[in-house]
Amino acid sequence: MNTTIDPNHIPQRKLSTGEEIPCIGMGTFGSDRFTPEQVSAAVGGALRCGYRLFDCAAVYGNEDLIGQVFRQAFSEGVVRRKELFITTKVWNDMHGAGDVEKSCRKSLADLNLDYIDAFFMHWPFPNYHAPGCDGDARNPDSRPFHADEFMATWRQMEALADMGLARNLGMSSMTIPKLEAVLPLCRIKPTVIEMELHPSFQQPELLNYCIEKGIQPIAFCPIGSPTRPDRDKTEDDVVDIALPELVEIAEAHGVHPAIICLKWAMQRGQIPIPFSIHEAEYVSNLRSATEDPLTEDEMARIQAADKNCRLIKGQVFLWEGAKDWHDLWDENGTITK
Repeated sequence: MNTTIDPNHIPQRKLSTGEEIPCIGMGTFGSDRFTPEQVSAAVGGALRCGYRLFDCAAVYGNEDLIGQVFRQAFSEGVVRRKELFITTKVWNDMHGAGDVEKSCRKSLADLNLDYIDAFFMHWPFPNYHAPGCDGDARNPDSRPFHADEFMATWRQMEALADMGLARNLGMSSMTIPKLEAVLPLCRIKPTVIEMELHPSFQQPELLNYCIEKGIQPIAFCPIGSPTRPDRDKTEDDVVDIALPELVEIAEAHGVHPAIICLKWAMQRGQIPIPFSIHEAEYVSNLRSATEDPLTEDEMARIQAADKNCRLIKGQVFLWEGAKDWHDLWDENGTITK
């Protein structure tokens, strides 16, 4: 199997700034199952096979090793910095005054970069959990979303853009009520947003809202994240790659159902960021952007398969007095206090 895909054959999306971003990338969250060494090795392999978009985060605990991979790739001429689109995120415990810049500068140093292509608020509140915690863990300092608190952090994000440290700003794991509360207050609006999107959790209202606002959706868990941490698994979760519609369409195309998830995502307008440490898988994931698109009928069948099954429920971020994880997602159309 040819393990190299010409990056020029990967379609690009145009952001509201006019910048371009590949329509598929690689995530770098090891899901508590893969070591930083395994993740960084996969990034190195992905660079060589043609990936140009990498989604990183401070909390993943692997940016220093990924940075070594970038530095080696630059020095060996595998890729030039300007050919990459690299994202990272400020973690929830670094929202305080002055902390956002510290977080960004540490990520830049770890990643061996002078600027980040897109810098995200990882979650819209300062609630956080210890690495590797179980699903029952709770931080007593957690509190509900508050627009003023969010904007105090966002002003620090805007300062990063002013300094040239971040070329684009992003939000993540937002809801329409939260976006309605903060977008009118932003001096620099987000150009990208990360959200959970996969065939069994399609979030059409949020997706369309963001597209209408000129914010490019980036999809995490694009194939249903089968290797996500155990704390994020429940008995009621749907397995996307086992959905009958996905299996049948995959058989018709002669590919794994995961590839159908990615084709559906790209044709729908979102940018999937799957992760794998296995070369055959990440090569196939990238190649899916270049060949054999789904038909309109197949896209419609997948649209009808939506189960509204959120996998990353965020229960570890709940505050005292919250009922359950549903309170994080403003499901009744108002921000839950």
